Amino acid sequence: MNHTTENKEKQKNKKDHSNIKWFIQVFTITFILSMVFSYISANGVSHLNLLSAILILVLVIAIGIFFDIIGVAVTVANEHEFHAKATKKIKGSKDSIKLIRNAPKVANICADVIGDICGVLSGAISALISMKITEQFGLNFEIEFLLSALVASLTVGGKALGKGVANKKSTQIVHAVGKMINKFSKD
Repeated sequence: MNHTTENKEKQKNKKDHSNIKWFIQVFTITFILSMVFSYISANGVSHLNLLSAILILVLVIAIGIFFDIIGVAVTVANEHEFHAKATKKIKGSKDSIKLIRNAPKVANICADVIGDICGVLSGAISALISMKITEQFGLNFEIEFLLSALVASLTVGGKALGKGVANKKSTQIVHAVGKMINKFSKD
């Protein structure tokens, strides 16, 4: 009885250590990516014309929505569907199984890390765009409130639509990501 309790305690400590390690990894990756992309967007977008800056803003919003869709799809996809594909040697099936088995981490990276970075970037870019619009057209009112509300609405609305797509098409989405990973993986 005492031996069983010791094993349970060791497993709990191992899991706690794994969670701390994951937190440190996610924190570090997010911190570095946020700094790099914020620097690039602040310095890069400020030197672009208004149309190019708006196109980059739309791209950043779309990337956030795209990765949110992947994060949701991985959490709702059925692993069993990919076992049959894997036995038939269909490319990307084994990678899809790995994605599903690691769904919490994949969803965290896709929806939280990348999604939140895109959210911060879109806010920074919209602030730069509002300054450009104010300077270029000599507006007297604060357009940044309107622009930030528009960006938030597009992001949240896009993610809401994306979640529906991810739920309905989770197998196809996960398999497409699995194929992409398979193309770039070393076998």
